[in-house]
Amino acid sequence: MNEFIADLVKKVKPSATIAVSMKAAELKAAGQDVIGLGAGEPDFDTPGHIKQAAIDAINKGQTKYTAVDGTAELKQAIIDKLKRDNQVDYHANELLVSCGAKHSIFNLLNAVINPGDEVIIPAPYWVSYPDMTLLAGGESVIVQTTADNAFKMTAAQLSATITDKTKLIILNSPSNPTGQVYSQAELVAICEVVQANPHVLIMTDDIYEHIYWGDEPLTNLVALFPALKDRVILVNGVSKGYAMTGWRIGFAAANKDIITAMRKLQSQSTSNPCSISQAAAAAAFSGPQDCLQTMTDALKERHDFVVQALNEIDGINCLSGDGAFYAFADVTALIDLHKGCDNDVELATWLLESAGVAVVPGTPFGAPGYIRISFATGMDVLEAAMVRIKKAVNDLKD
Repeated sequence: MNEFIADLVKKVKPSATIAVSMKAAELKAAGQDVIGLGAGEPDFDTPGHIKQAAIDAINKGQTKYTAVDGTAELKQAIIDKLKRDNQVDYHANELLVSCGAKHSIFNLLNAVINPGDEVIIPAPYWVSYPDMTLLAGGESVIVQTTADNAFKMTAAQLSATITDKTKLIILNSPSNPTGQVYSQAELVAICEVVQANPHVLIMTDDIYEHIYWGDEPLTNLVALFPALKDRVILVNGVSKGYAMTGWRIGFAAANKDIITAMRKLQSQSTSNPCSISQAAAAAAFSGPQDCLQTMTDALKERHDFVVQALNEIDGINCLSGDGAFYAFADVTALIDLHKGCDNDVELATWLLESAGVAVVPGTPFGAPGYIRISFATGMDVLEAAMVRIKKAVNDLKD
C-alpha cells in the first residue's frame, strides 16, 4: 500500500529518540536486560498538587470543549508565569495553548513559512526541527557548530547565513541534545543581527528553562532585547520542568497576528488541548514552585556523575552542560577503536546489543560521531549503565 502514501510524508524521518525507545522496549519484551537512556522524559512523578487539580477538574465536570487557544484560567496563569519568571508582559490574545510545545512549534512553522522560505537551525539540533520545517514547505539551513564553542551558533555565523529567503531562526537553550546554554552576551549579539534583518523572525524553544544550573541567570530573549518582541516567538510548556510529558500542554507567546494565524491552524487540526490537562497546567504555573528546584538538584547530581564517568572511558569525551538532562558525548575515538563500527549509528547499535544500553546516535541531531545519553533516570540505573559501557569498551581492547 506504499503507493498511496504522500510523497512529502515519505521524506520525513521517524523520530530517532522514539525509534531507540521502541527498540529497547522490544528487546526488553523479548527478555533481554536493557537499560534505556534514549528518552527525553524525566523519571519524577508529576507533583501531587498538579494531579489533584486535574482530579478536581474532572469532579467539577470540566470535561467539555474549551476555547481553541486555551482556557482563560490557564492563559492568565501563563501571563503571570511570564511576568514572574521571565520579566515579560503578554496579553491573552498574544498566547496560544497547544497539545505540547512540539505542537506549538508545528503550528508556528505552518503559520509563517511559505514554500522556499529558509529556516536557520544550529546543529546539533532537536531531531524534529528539520522535518517539521520540511512539512511546512520550508528549507532547513543548518549552521554547524563545534565543541570548541560549546555547540553554540555565533552571531558571525548567523550573519553570514541569513539571506533574503530567511524567514525564521530557531534557538533552543538549554539545548537538546547538548545541554549547553547561550550566555546573555551571546544572545545580545545574535539579537543585534536579527534586528539588522527586519524580514527575519526568531523562535526560542524554552522547554528546558527550569532545568538549569549555570552561574549566570537564565535570561528570556524578549526581556534581554525588548526591541525584538514583535519578531520573537517564545515556546514553552510543562512537560520537562514539571514532569508532565504525558499531559501534553505547551504554549506560544508572540505578536497577536502570528498567534491569530496559529490559532486558525489549530482550530482545523486538534482544536483545544485537553481540558483536564489545562487545569493541571494552570496549577503547575500558579502553585508551589519548589518542585522545580528539587528536580533540578537531582538532575545536576546525575549530570555530574554521568559526565565524569563518560570521560573516564577510553575513546569518549563529553563536555559539561548547564541544563536539560542530556550528556552529548564525542565518540569518534571510540569508533576508530572499534573495527566493526564505522559511524555513531553502528556504535549505538553495538552498545545496545553488547552492553544492553540504549543511547541515541548523534547523526539524527546533525552531529555525526556523537551519542546522546539521557540522565533523566535514577542514579542506580545510571551507575549500572556506565559500568556496562565501560566494560564493553574495555573488552574491545582485550
